[in-house]
Amino acid sequence: MKFNAGEIASVIQQEIEDFRSSIDTAEVGRVVEVGDGIARVYGLSSAMSGEMVEFQNGVRGQVFNLEENSVGVIILGDYLEIAEGMEVRTTGALLSIPVGESLIGRVIDPLGNALDGKGAIVTSEMRPLETMAPGVAQRQPVKQPLQTGIKAVDAMTPIGRGQRELIIGDRKTGKTAVALDAIINQKESGVICVYVACGQRASSVAGVVDALQRHGAMDYTVVVSATASDPAPLQYIAPYAGAAIAEYFMYQGKHTLVIYDDLSKQAVAYRQLSLLMRRPPGREAYPGDVFYCHSRLLERAAKLSDELGGGSMTALPIIETLEGEVSAYIPTNVISITDGQIYLEPDLFFAGVRPAINVGISVSRVGGNAQTKAMKKVAGSLRLDLAAFRELEAFAQLGTELDKATQQQLDRGYRMVELLKQPQFQPLHFADQVISIFAGGKGYFDKVPVSRVQEAEKLLLQFMREEKSEVRNALIQSGQLDSETEQALVAALNEFEKRWVSHAAK
Repeated sequence: MKFNAGEIASVIQQEIEDFRSSIDTAEVGRVVEVGDGIARVYGLSSAMSGEMVEFQNGVRGQVFNLEENSVGVIILGDYLEIAEGMEVRTTGALLSIPVGESLIGRVIDPLGNALDGKGAIVTSEMRPLETMAPGVAQRQPVKQPLQTGIKAVDAMTPIGRGQRELIIGDRKTGKTAVALDAIINQKESGVICVYVACGQRASSVAGVVDALQRHGAMDYTVVVSATASDPAPLQYIAPYAGAAIAEYFMYQGKHTLVIYDDLSKQAVAYRQLSLLMRRPPGREAYPGDVFYCHSRLLERAAKLSDELGGGSMTALPIIETLEGEVSAYIPTNVISITDGQIYLEPDLFFAGVRPAINVGISVSRVGGNAQTKAMKKVAGSLRLDLAAFRELEAFAQLGTELDKATQQQLDRGYRMVELLKQPQFQPLHFADQVISIFAGGKGYFDKVPVSRVQEAEKLLLQFMREEKSEVRNALIQSGQLDSETEQALVAALNEFEKRWVSHAAK
């Protein structure tokens, strides 16, 4: 029996390769200290910042601090299950989350685990939580409207696809309500929504999910939940998880909307982790890089160039202020990162003006570029008119006698404020918004008592839908209020005005 030397050599080489591949090259360290959601690990000398590590019991963590003799790891799970002396292995991978179509309609935690009791999420794709934001050459200008369905927002602080618009205000002033209406209004628009609940009460998150289900919005929405009872590390990574899910769809050429509710609680979680890791505290005890923490998240919102598929990711971060303190540290940080802000004022909210948008402080830095031409035409002077009305209103409270023109301006101002009020979960089509604002601005509600303006508006929109649908359809198809459409609209409004007089007399 003869042996072929070449065959023997190839078998030995194969055995050596198999042996090499079976060797576990992961670096193993041990937990030195654990508590409050963080662990200090000794022995991971080649661990990288942001790398995912795995504890002996299967709990995952992320390398947060690289120190001389140890690494600081944030524990993404129950830290009470981790004990001193436990083994920790490096994975050589960045912290990632499962992404894909199967996430739509689900409620998940920031690691991609299902929280809605509908079974495990099956997807083959993973995406790192932290990725580089698209560069300037990879973007295009924001010029396509993202309709929220809220008259006051779409008219005065319009939002475009790819924009970052901050929603800011005190507790319980309707910040989440504005965001939810924006999600509900994306029905049949093809926009995929991601709602990130960060540091909210579990009951509030359940209420949001229930509202989205009742209005059919969960069919195109992913909810990422890290509630107040979850550990600080999960609250810290939740917004990045939401951004990663939205990015997956954006790079497929789709349009997405992400709500971060809210980033002030994420900043508190980040401060907690940083102080536990002995990072030097700065202003209000936040670490110096809390600005970078938010900027690298919000910079990922973009309208991609046509070469990259033209997808977009619109971000609506929410920030909670204390006693209207807009100039505090975290609010000013996020204001300087975003492309405008919608400021909700408690005084207006409690006076019954909802959404309680303060037109003086609220601004959109994209502006008319993110509006249809029809809306741009009718809402052009609305901001200034309302701001002037607020000044006049304050002056009139002094009891000064007003001339006829000033009194007329005041009366119209009261009616416009009434017209811009909108109940929650009732977003309006942009054509209906244009008709309402045009009618208000041209004085068609001047003879209507202030208390009945909303009733008159409802009847007007019903009249336009049922009897003057050709005018409404012309608005929808062209998106413009040309002279021909304007004439038809004026004729329809004149006809409605006569009808309202006979209706009001009954």
